[in-house]
Amino acid sequence: MRKSRLSKDKQSRLLEHFISGSTARCTAELVNINTKTAAYYFHRLREIIFLESENEAMLSGEFEIDESYFGGTRKGKRGRGAAGKVPVFGILKRGGRVYTQVIPDAKSRTLMPIIREKIQPDSIVYSDCWRGYNVLDVSEFKHYRINHSKLFANKRNHINGIENFWNQAKRHMRKFNGIPTQHFGLFLKECEWRFNNPNPRTQLKLLKQWVNQSMG
Repeated sequence: MRKSRLSKDKQSRLLEHFISGSTARCTAELVNINTKTAAYYFHRLREIIFLESENEAMLSGEFEIDESYFGGTRKGKRGRGAAGKVPVFGILKRGGRVYTQVIPDAKSRTLMPIIREKIQPDSIVYSDCWRGYNVLDVSEFKHYRINHSKLFANKRNHINGIENFWNQAKRHMRKFNGIPTQHFGLFLKECEWRFNNPNPRTQLKLLKQWVNQSMG
């Protein structure tokens, strides 16, 4: 951002198109700039969002946890263990924010350090029946499971909130027709940030503030 040769007007328009969820190609046409320039500017915005999002902290309360799988081909095995997909772990504080992290696998030894880092002891944690969460039954958390083979919600026992986030994130990413694996984490944090700040005016205000800080 520091050495951008774009005019302030074009930078402002790029920010607005980014907030609206436009692709770099579409934005380049509308702003009348090179597609690579728009793509690079959007990439820098995602890097800024990524850095800011890593400072997110969570407290006690009620949380929903779940993993999901992004990308890969549609043929063959789906869901857990599907080839070519990127596994992601998510924690949603009910009535609050979501936190996501790309993970190598969904085993207990991978998930528990993240859970302990983001959720205070004695908090209530809701999950599905994946065996990776078995260790929560004998942990410092109050653990409740929902068996999706039987029902999707039992009063407060559900993970509908985090599943809603997965749906939103995948819907947003689909418009880009494939995301390079090395940049997936940036797109994921963008989706997390949009979910945590659903008002477009708030998003624009935050991004302008962060861009100005990065230029300071």
